[in-house]
This record gives sequence, structure tokens and C-alpha cells, in this order.
Amino acid sequence: MKFLLLLLLALIASACGFKKYVYFISIGYGAAIALIGAGLLVIFRGGLTIGTMLQSILFIAYGVRLAGYITFREVKTSYNRRMKGEIKSGKEISLAGKLGIWVSASILYVLETSPVLFRLMNESGTDTLCIIGFCISLAGLVLESTADLQKNAAKKVNPGRFVDTGLFRLVRCPNYFGEMTFWTGVFVSGVSIYQSPLQWVAAILGYAGIIYVMFGGARRLEIRQDKNYGADPEYQKYKAKTPIMIPFIPLYSVKEHKWLVA
Repeated sequence: MKFLLLLLLALIASACGFKKYVYFISIGYGAAIALIGAGLLVIFRGGLTIGTMLQSILFIAYGVRLAGYITFREVKTSYNRRMKGEIKSGKEISLAGKLGIWVSASILYVLETSPVLFRLMNESGTDTLCIIGFCISLAGLVLESTADLQKNAAKKVNPGRFVDTGLFRLVRCPNYFGEMTFWTGVFVSGVSIYQSPLQWVAAILGYAGIIYVMFGGARRLEIRQDKNYGADPEYQKYKAKTPIMIPFIPLYSVKEHKWLVA
């Protein structure tokens, strides 16, 4: 029942995608995670521990930051003009298709946050892995936020150039790396408390799902950057020596992995 309540919150928050298709997985994504965090605080208000309260608040901070950043980018910058033709408008997608992505995305959002839900449902308290997971997630949020700020600053100085400063010196998609770090922390936090195969499956599906989405996003970004900067020798040198997703892991391209469609 509590899973369904959180799913309802995710559906409500991500329904903005019916206005613009991409909002299902952008503004709606952030709003859904924030609302799930708030829902956990309310639903389990009598059984919260320090660890689960901090994790729920972190969901709110994560979601508000993401939804706010994307909204600001759409309203206050030239992002929409630059991305015209790159992002689906949604006009060619049927109502059934939109319903499918709405429901499936909302289920993924609940699965991603399920380790905290299961900790609360199982009355598992705050253990070492809960604190370790929270710290990993907090580091991921800081990484992701810093990468977005550095990219914005670099684009203001030179809008037509790829970004290779700050965290982008270490990895080409530091914001995606930060996102993966965030959800790695959430998954790690629940490893010690799952009480059934179903809980394990839900947590693993949520974690695997967001990792897949992040690599799919990296593939789209690589294709777009190759199109925009491919003739630039500096970009080719940067791409050849800088990992695409994880610092110091020599994976430099995912463009040819067509199964990464997300």
C-alpha cells in the first residue's frame, strides 16, 4: 500500500509531461523525487530515525535542485533554441505512448527510492550502511550540482565551445557521474535491510534502471557533441583522453552502443 501511495505521488508530480513530453523525465523527475521524499516524511512520521529522515530530506533537496535547475534553464537561457530539433516535441507521440512513459517513469522513480522505503517499512533503524549510503548520496549531489554550475559558467564565457574545465577535466559527463553516485549511495544504504527477494528485485531494478538511463543520456550527448564539435581537433584530443562517464575508467565512447536507447 505504501509503495502505491508513493507511486501516486510520482504520477502526480510527473504529470507535467503531458504539457511537454520531455518533462516526464526532466522537471517531472525532479518533482517526483522531491514529492516522494516529502511523502516518506509524512507517511512514516512516527517511525523516522535520524538516518531515514536525512535520506528523505536529501530526496527533497535533490528533486528541488534538479527541477529548479531545469526550469531555470528553460526559462532564462537559450537552451531551448540550441536544443531545437534534438529533443522530441512529443507531438508525434500518441496518448497511449505518453501514458506508457508516464507510468513506467513513475514506477522507476519509486523503485529508485525504494531502499529508503524498505528501511522504514522493515523498521530497520539507522545502521552503518545507512550513514555510508547517505554520505555517498550527498557527495553525488554535490558533484552533480558543481558540474552544472561549472558548465553554466563556462558556457557564459564561450557559448560555442565544449566544456573541458573543472570537473570536466576528469570526466566528460560529471553531472551524470554525480547522479550515478547519488543513486549508488541510496542502493548501498539498503543492502543490509532487505527482507524478501521482492525487495531485492525492486531495489536492483531501480538502481539498474537509472544507471541505464544515465548511460543512454551520455550516448545522446556524445552524438550531439560529435555533431557540434567533431571538426575541432581540440575536442577530438579531449574526447580521446577523457573518460565519458566515470573518472579514471578508460571508457571513452558509448556512441556505438545502440542498445543504450533511453
